[in-house]
Amino acid sequence: MAELAQVLRHVLPVEDPNALVSHATGDDAAVYRLSEDRALVVTTDFFSPIVDDPYDFGRIAAANALSDVYAMGARPLFALNLVAFPRRLLAEGILEEILRGGSDITRAAGIPTLGGHTIDDPEPKYGLVAIGEVHPSRMITNAGGRPGDVLVLTKPLGTGVLATAVKAGDAPASLLAEGVEIMATLNREAAEAMVAAGASAATDVTGYGLLGHLRGLARASGVAAVVRASDVPLLGGIRALVEAGHVAGGTARNGRDLAADVSFGGGVDATTRTLLVDAQTSGGLLIAVPPERLEALLTGVRAAVVGELVSGEPGRIDVV
Repeated sequence: MAELAQVLRHVLPVEDPNALVSHATGDDAAVYRLSEDRALVVTTDFFSPIVDDPYDFGRIAAANALSDVYAMGARPLFALNLVAFPRRLLAEGILEEILRGGSDITRAAGIPTLGGHTIDDPEPKYGLVAIGEVHPSRMITNAGGRPGDVLVLTKPLGTGVLATAVKAGDAPASLLAEGVEIMATLNREAAEAMVAAGASAATDVTGYGLLGHLRGLARASGVAAVVRASDVPLLGGIRALVEAGHVAGGTARNGRDLAADVSFGGGVDATTRTLLVDAQTSGGLLIAVPPERLEALLTGVRAAVVGELVSGEPGRIDVV
């Protein structure tokens, strides 16, 4: 994250008053106001396969891309495919399965896929450009959190570890099946619940891990945070894969990048620390909600209360 910040500092600031959310806050998607009651939400995401089954890969990649729209409290409108694939393998039927998986997810989201772009690339990659819509006064960003807000996480952690174990051929079949379904599950219901409950802020949990995305939310909101490690949901059996050494390079980088901003209590073991910074794919929403609205949120979605926002140095996190 620190390396990316050094690159992005050269991007010119946005001066258009209709650009409601840009790269400046590190939020999940760009938001551009069209009128007093309409704004476009635009995002893109794509990556190389993290599972062997091409259909499942397509589902996961599509759900992951749409997650950024849901994290803003927006409604998806349509999508475009982004495809990198080796021309020599086009006759194998692999790309058809990837696209079928992606289409099944966009269909489940209730939106059409209107086209896209494909390039010849020796390493397959797939994702979406996702376009959504939100009322400008009702969007949820990562900058609205307040001291006292409760932190809620809607999916368990561990998909980065799982994907690393898949590459090593060491992922148990039952755990892989569970992880695939979690990653392919849209964050639509969670987004609808947080909007209805009046959440203060939100982000989705992906490559920077739970603590990395929480730090971004806390910094943008000007607050600190406390996380109760024992309350954070994990994929069943994932701790054993961490202890077997299946830790992605991105996860290790997350840990180094967060070292100056995160304090771990003595009771938080090394495996838990790794999972809290595990680089997720198509993770859940991390939602900050006022305590008086927590019950309303939890009646609309299955989720875990994992901590709270507090007054303090912006972006500082204490894991207890």
